[in-house]
Amino acid sequence: MRYDVDAVMLQALLPLLAAAEDVVARLDERVLRSPVGGGFAERSHFFDAAGALWVAGELVHVEDLVLHDAHMDSRAPSHELTIAHSVLRTRRRIWTGEPSWALGASGLATLTATTGEGEGITQEAKSPAVTVEAGDEGENEEGPLAAEMAEIDAILARSQKLIDIHTGKAALGETAAISPAKRNDDPFGLLGDEEWDEEQRLAEWRGVLPLADSLPPVLGAVILFEAWDRIEPLRRQHWLGGLLVESYLRARGKVTSHLFSFYGGLKLVRHERRRARDRAIRLQAFLDAMQLAAAAGLKEIDRLSLARTQMELRFRGRRSNSSLPELADFILSRPMVSAAMIARHLRITPRGALNLVNEIGIREITGRGRYRAWGII
Repeated sequence: MRYDVDAVMLQALLPLLAAAEDVVARLDERVLRSPVGGGFAERSHFFDAAGALWVAGELVHVEDLVLHDAHMDSRAPSHELTIAHSVLRTRRRIWTGEPSWALGASGLATLTATTGEGEGITQEAKSPAVTVEAGDEGENEEGPLAAEMAEIDAILARSQKLIDIHTGKAALGETAAISPAKRNDDPFGLLGDEEWDEEQRLAEWRGVLPLADSLPPVLGAVILFEAWDRIEPLRRQHWLGGLLVESYLRARGKVTSHLFSFYGGLKLVRHERRRARDRAIRLQAFLDAMQLAAAAGLKEIDRLSLARTQMELRFRGRRSNSSLPELADFILSRPMVSAAMIARHLRITPRGALNLVNEIGIREITGRGRYRAWGII
């Protein structure tokens, strides 16, 4: 499959490319010089994680993601919320690493959990079996639960056999090379699809990097995302492609002040354009997503700057050890905060957190008397 851009396509993409390059550069400069740049960078992690699930067709509320990240869930987390939190943690891991770390072989191995994955699964799977065997030594085999325990032992044995076959380990714990023919013991593909070679697909995607490096940063990022969308290297982490694109912009020096929120703009583009058969339409849609994400970021910076100015008027002239400036920074770094979150962050009592919230004067967003939350809208 070809991923190069010919002269005719480049001429069609040039107006959108120029607009996207300009607004992305302006956003990076604003965030770099703004006093709320740190809070904006942290807030973008939450919105981009929710946007990644939106693009995948799942709805995750940012408020639930904030509470789940703070280990203060109001209910049992859903499967979609767990995935969104994985996106959030991956973004933070990419942001704390070197600019080009995520695009390297070691970075991809870490993000895709391909290094030592089989060994970890085997050790975790062996521990329950050992526990059951140790507990059965002193038990009477003719007890009332003997039949049920025997059935559980049989299920554990079958599961262990499948895991050993998948990870290339012998059933007795000895290392052995399992041929592809022997892996046919998993006829339903429950443990993996042998025809879906993720390592080969990742290598194919990385082969597009030299082409992207020869293009302008935004166009190169768009080419990489379009290639990821076509190749589909990972079946369970397809959302990683957008994060790698954001890391690529940082590695090229286009966005250095924060990790660009590409999914935040991609969710604003219609699905018909994102999944169009015509490659030119898809590339135009991705460039529009870049421009929309940067424009939304500029509006967010204006909103946060105004909110910070209003909060500074509240604690101006306070004593030097006042907790209000720290509270303002914490509010700017989260889409929403609760009294428990404030109390834990500032190491004060919940009652003291409520008093500080009343003094700083931010808006309550839940409209409830209990389990209240505050945020900048």
